[in-house]
Amino acid sequence: MRVVTVLPRREGYSPDAVGAIGLQVTAMAGTDDVVVGMPITGTPLSGGRFVPAVMGWWPPGTALWRYACAVARAIRRTIPAPDLIEVHNRPDMALFLARRFPGVPILLVLHNDPQGMRFARTPAQRRALVGRVRIAAVSHWLRARFLDGLPDDCGARVVFSPNGTVVPATCTPAAAREAVVMFAGRVVADKGADLFVQAWASIRAAHPGWRAVMYGADRFFAQAPETPFIAALRPQAKAAGVKMLGYRPHADVLAAMGRAAIVVMPGRWPEPFGLSALEAMAAGAALVSAPYGALSRVVGDGGLLVPPMPVEGLAAALSGLMGAPAARAALSARGREQARRFDLPHARAIRHEVRAACIGAGV
Repeated sequence: MRVVTVLPRREGYSPDAVGAIGLQVTAMAGTDDVVVGMPITGTPLSGGRFVPAVMGWWPPGTALWRYACAVARAIRRTIPAPDLIEVHNRPDMALFLARRFPGVPILLVLHNDPQGMRFARTPAQRRALVGRVRIAAVSHWLRARFLDGLPDDCGARVVFSPNGTVVPATCTPAAAREAVVMFAGRVVADKGADLFVQAWASIRAAHPGWRAVMYGADRFFAQAPETPFIAALRPQAKAAGVKMLGYRPHADVLAAMGRAAIVVMPGRWPEPFGLSALEAMAAGAALVSAPYGALSRVVGDGGLLVPPMPVEGLAAALSGLMGAPAARAALSARGREQARRFDLPHARAIRHEVRAACIGAGV
C-alpha cells in the first residue's frame, strides 16, 4: 500500500517541533508511507519516510497556494503513482490534490471542526467536498459536525478513525506519584490556562506540599512567540504559585504525566478529540477534564468531567482529589482502562481498514 500523507503547512515533524497532528501521523504511519510537509531542521520523526515540500517563488500566489504546489511536486518526484493520498486537516489541500491527481483516491483526515475550515464551512461546501474525497474524522463529535445539515446518503463516505496512544504495561502507582497538579497543552484562552491559574490560586493555601505546573506555549516549538495572553498570564501564575515551564518535547510531557498525581484540561472550547486527556489517562494520572466536544466520549468515566466555569467548580474538583488518595487511585485505574479503548494498535488497525476501503472504492 503506497500511501502519501500530507501535513498541514504549519505542522512540524521533528521531535522538538511537532503538534498533535504530526504525533498521530508518525504513530499511524506504515513502514512504506511517505510523509510530505514543510522542510524541518534536524532529524524527522520515525514514522514513514519524510519528504520536504520546498516552496519556491513560482507559481506566484499565497503561501497556501505555493505550499500546495510544492506538495504536488514532492509527490510526483517521490511516488508518481501512489495508491492513496491522505491529507490531514485541510479540505482546500484535499481538493487541490484531487484535481492534480485525478486517478488517485484522496482521504481527508479531520482533527478539528470542519465548520471552521475553508471549503467546509457550509453544508453545501461539505456536500461538494464529500463528493470528491473520502473523509475520516478522529472523533464521533467531528463526524457529526461534518455531517450536520447533509443528507443521510453522505454518511457512508464519512467514517470514524480515532487517534491512538501507547498505553504502558505499567505505571507509577498513585501512592508513589508526585504531589503535582499538571496542565499540558497550548497556553491559550481556549484551553483554559487562565482558569487553571485562577483555580489554583483559590486552593493552594489549603494544600501545602502540592505544586502546580504548566507545560506548553502558544505553539508547538521551543521558540514559540510570547503572545499577549501569555504575557498577561505570567504575573498571575507567579502570584498563584503556578510554574510555567513553556514548551517541552512530547517525550518530556509524557514522562511528567507519568509522575504527576493529577492532570487537568480545563478548556473552554469544544475539544475535537483531546489527545492530552487520552495520554494522561494512559500514563496513570488522575484526570480532571472539561466535558465539551469530544471529551465526554473520549474520557468517559476515566476522568472527572467538570465544567471549568465558574472556576469554583474546577477548584472544588481539584481540591477534592488532592485530599483523597483513594479516589485518585480509583480514577487512575478507570482512566487506564478507558485509554485501552484507544490504544495505538487498535487505532492503527482502524486506519489501515479505512485506507484499504478508500483504495478499494477508487476515486
